[in-house]
Amino acid sequence: MEYVVVIEKAANNYSAYVPDLPGCIATGPTREKTLDQIRSAIEFHIEGIVEDGDPIPEPTTTTAIVETFAPTAAARS
Repeated sequence: MEYVVVIEKAANNYSAYVPDLPGCIATGPTREKTLDQIRSAIEFHIEGIVEDGDPIPEPTTTTAIVETFAPTAAARS
């Protein structure tokens, strides 16, 4: 299965979460380490779901990149 992972840059680290697996989160000092951590978190999360006898959620979240115009400070004056 492939799940969408949202990665956010914080002041001193990165955080990640999986919209289709509520509560599945991870953090790390770099983007790459955070991806490693969230991969492990997904596996652990799914193991818990299976142990509880619940169905594994199907991935349904999709992504899109939306390009917009962001005015510069000079353009706003």
